[in-house]
Amino acid sequence: MSKYMIGIDLGGTNIKSAIFNMEFEKIHERSDYPTEAIKGPDHVLNKIVKISQEMMLYEGIDAASIFSMGIGVPGLLNPESGLSIFSPNFPQWENIHIVHYMKRHFDFPIFIDNDVRVNLYGEWLFGAGIGCLNVVLITLGTGLGSGIVHEGKVVYGSTSSAGEIGHMNMYREGRACRCGSSGCLGRYVSAIGMVRTLTDKLNEGRASIIEDWVKGDQSKITARMISEAYDLGDSLAVEVMHETGEILGFGLANVINLINPEMIIVGGGMSAAGERLLHTVRDTVNKHSLQLSSDACTIVQAKLGGQAGMIGAAAYAKHKLSMLSATIRNSDK
Repeated sequence: MSKYMIGIDLGGTNIKSAIFNMEFEKIHERSDYPTEAIKGPDHVLNKIVKISQEMMLYEGIDAASIFSMGIGVPGLLNPESGLSIFSPNFPQWENIHIVHYMKRHFDFPIFIDNDVRVNLYGEWLFGAGIGCLNVVLITLGTGLGSGIVHEGKVVYGSTSSAGEIGHMNMYREGRACRCGSSGCLGRYVSAIGMVRTLTDKLNEGRASIIEDWVKGDQSKITARMISEAYDLGDSLAVEVMHETGEILGFGLANVINLINPEMIIVGGGMSAAGERLLHTVRDTVNKHSLQLSSDACTIVQAKLGGQAGMIGAAAYAKHKLSMLSATIRNSDK
């Protein structure tokens, strides 16, 4: 009997899901289901169940043929118990036992991990990081997430929250952060952070063509607009992009000095800024990190885009199940 794996990437806007065979060839994909997080945890988890059942039915795959399911979940969690502790962008989402909920509907093994880490598994094993043993992935979107591979193993830490680079303090008294601190790196280099930098400068009396695009409504400004204005030579957009890249470069210089990776992969929606952002990042890193470590590290864009979370979640679940099986075999000897 052929076996298959399910990978789920639970996002704030959409749920992305796919079925893979055991060689990680995609059999079926669904990425158009809105998350509708405002309707609460049960609604979201029931949608994951429904999506999985629909994919299996469409492909004629029964539950007995599913080797494992992996789910990437935003926020803090306990992967070992299957508990999602807190997800900042999901209302009423505290101490949600995702695996217990899913087990009401499915008998096959189910595992959860942080959404950034499943993206890390995807890019490391199938994308930009193939063949590397020491990798850092950062995702630039509404916030800054990150994950770490050290000596060929994903780093978790004592509370499964290792790699919170976005909460590295860059300023003693800076922008307030939802973590309770201030001056966190993510408050400056995320999409929201870059837009905040631009609007602060506009409110100081600076000018940009972006003001004409949004007809003075600053709430409509996006990071993509800043990239577009940059391409048109808008001086303020160029300045903001450079400033954002410089701050991110200082943060990554610290990461390089501390972790000594061979590659830093930049993913997430804002990575679409590409070299507009990354050339300043690299320049800053080269000037402010240890030369030996900097020379050994390349900074690249992610390759898989929105596919990384799905294939990464499937790979993570397969890895976890293989580890559990090995542990059981060793205990029986």
